[in-house]
Amino acid sequence: MIKSLSSIFCFLSLLSLLFSTSQTAISQPDHMRTFCRQSSDNFTRTSSYRTNRETLLSSLRERSSLGTYANATTGLSPNTVRSMFLCRGDITRKSCSDCVQTATLEISRNCTFQKEAFIFYEECMVRYSDSSFFTLVEDRPFITRYSPSSAPNTDRFGKTLSDKMDELITRASSSSSSSSSTPYFVEDQERVTQFEGSYDLVSIVQCSPDLDSRNCTVCLKLAVQKILDCCSRSLLAQIFTPKCLLRYEASALSSPPPPSPPPPPRSPPVLRPSPPRFRRPQNGPSFSGSFSINVIKGNHFVVKI
Repeated sequence: MIKSLSSIFCFLSLLSLLFSTSQTAISQPDHMRTFCRQSSDNFTRTSSYRTNRETLLSSLRERSSLGTYANATTGLSPNTVRSMFLCRGDITRKSCSDCVQTATLEISRNCTFQKEAFIFYEECMVRYSDSSFFTLVEDRPFITRYSPSSAPNTDRFGKTLSDKMDELITRASSSSSSSSSTPYFVEDQERVTQFEGSYDLVSIVQCSPDLDSRNCTVCLKLAVQKILDCCSRSLLAQIFTPKCLLRYEASALSSPPPPSPPPPPRSPPVLRPSPPRFRRPQNGPSFSGSFSINVIKGNHFVVKI
């Protein structure tokens, strides 16, 4: 009995471990690219710049559960460090925090002594630099991700996408940077109906809140052009730049089954000819039996006696 209970306990423990491992793997942010600025002006392990960088990255981790954006600056020149994070506006606070927690650790591991670096995940971006970048439009470095599958209605999709992005950019840049918990963020879903077929188009555009509305527009227009140049025929695409991002996904709808053909016109009833009447010859042999009439083709009848 004790041995049996012990086996059950071991099995349940193993099952729990596998489940928790699976959940951890599922929740990991999706890393896209890390950029470390290569120059001769790197810092050393014992420099004040390194201490300031670690202080700022720690500060970003602490603030990552409060919203989709934060920035910080610390240190005196020439060891001043600026940093920020930006999370996609369509993810949860927890997903944002998880991404920033991971990114702030990985960026210092991957760019050990570089004074400027960017790390892009599908869910967020983290950066630090010795130069001031707040309020400035930057379109490099950037990272794009797209699906190899083709979008529906490929020949017209690029124009549809361009028009939709123009609309969303206007909406995003005209909103106040302090009007919501996720400034300069617009999400849209539209059912596109065209002769070739229908599909759902889900799109998001977003700017860093340190930009003004004009620079938000400039940043997003540059990002749209990069998407149109590289992947306007893709089913899904995303671009992350240092100050803005956009993403779209098209989902083709199942084509409705073709309408059933109308039922064929009812055939006129087949008229059975009256059984042939035989006149019994006078003083001739008599006939006995029955008649059956079988339709063979059209009005061709065979009479059996």
